[in-house]
Amino acid sequence: MYRHARGLAAVVTAAFIALPLSSPAQQSAASPAPAPTAAAPTPGPGALSVPNADPYPSTYVPFPSRATLIRNATILTAAGPVIRNGSILLRNGRIAAVGANIGTPADLVLTIDAHGKYVTPGIIDIHSHLGDYPAPGTQAHSDGNEATNPNTANVWAEHSVWPQDPQFPRALAGGVTTLQVLPGSANLIGGRSAILKVVPARTVQAMKFPGARYGLKMACGENPKRVYAQRGPSTRMGNMAGYRAAWIAAEAYKRRWDAWNASRKGDPPQRDLALETMAEALRGNVYVHMHCYRADEMAQVIDMSHEFGYKVRAFHHAIEGYKIADLLAKEGIGTTMWADWGGFKMEALDSVRANIGLFDAAGGRATIHSDDPSGIQRLNQEVAKAMYAARRAGLPVTEDVAVKWMTINPAYLLGLDDRIGSLEAGKNADVVLWDGNPFSVYTHAEKVFVDGALLYDRDDPQANWRTDFELGYVRSAVRK
Repeated sequence: MYRHARGLAAVVTAAFIALPLSSPAQQSAASPAPAPTAAAPTPGPGALSVPNADPYPSTYVPFPSRATLIRNATILTAAGPVIRNGSILLRNGRIAAVGANIGTPADLVLTIDAHGKYVTPGIIDIHSHLGDYPAPGTQAHSDGNEATNPNTANVWAEHSVWPQDPQFPRALAGGVTTLQVLPGSANLIGGRSAILKVVPARTVQAMKFPGARYGLKMACGENPKRVYAQRGPSTRMGNMAGYRAAWIAAEAYKRRWDAWNASRKGDPPQRDLALETMAEALRGNVYVHMHCYRADEMAQVIDMSHEFGYKVRAFHHAIEGYKIADLLAKEGIGTTMWADWGGFKMEALDSVRANIGLFDAAGGRATIHSDDPSGIQRLNQEVAKAMYAARRAGLPVTEDVAVKWMTINPAYLLGLDDRIGSLEAGKNADVVLWDGNPFSVYTHAEKVFVDGALLYDRDDPQANWRTDFELGYVRSAVRK
């Protein structure tokens, strides 16, 4: 064994000495190169939950407009006292000037003498279902409630909006220039809203208000109880438990994605559309709009918002808002209400017609809303009813205050008060010319401008917007 091992060692040594010497570089060149490591695939945008993502962006383009001067009008600016015999200049889609005497610019194209008439900002309705419950009201058109789960935060109202809904031009004829389309109130958490300009369009993207924040529709009270009575929740305590469970899951989801977005290391977490919307509400990027009638439930929702660190932007309907007006005002929570709807179910029984005025008097940001395709056509009259009810209750509500309930206050609740809602230089020229006092039942919107473009003219019915659905309908040229 020993002699054999010595002999083998000698052979190996001799063989090694016989090999030609080479440098390490030469040895490396002679060796086969290792196979390249495959780069990790980059996740596509559809795989990522990114704050303020905008996968369905607005394609809205303002309609052509002319430099227009409206003069000798009574102007309710929603930004200050009424201007008698005032003028407003619209140029390049903006309000160029407003005041008692603004002169006549050289590039003026159109002058409107509005003696005896009124001018207001365009009306803003922050609770509408136009497009999601379009006319005709058939089951095939019922697209506003995804009543399949108590939490459908994953759905977006814009994906149901039918731009050919013939109710849109009728809302425009009522002076409405911006609206928020919400999912219905069947669910605890109903999904995202769509903020739309009331303009002719072939697609919902072409109606979307550029840069507007999404809203998250939530609902408390009787509606979710009724819809899910056999599946749960069937009680108000079940409602609250359902919200809390959803917020707990959303908070954990937010933390996971915030950590990954900060590091971008490893595989991203699994995306969840429902939790993504709720996480955006926790970040403050999506506004929470909550259907709620009773004062006690609104107070509980406020406590829940403190528990999870989100903010309620507005309570909708808020039939008993007057009972906790001071609490809501302290929290900075707005309300959007009807003028006189009430009594149609148990949670609506304790309504008062001075609700809006009482909330306003407490320092809250009060607004009117329609939640109805007919009511949206006469929101100015709804505001008038609320104003006079407040006066009967001893509240000195002026027209300067009341006009805010349908203009600048809803603009604020949508986060758009820097662009619309009042007649101030530099803002979008969303303007309504009324043929009389807008708080009169006899008054009509005569002309409606959206970004300075005249999109409704009562004096020229043949030129007004008709959706494709109505192309076979010839409107009479005679005023009615």
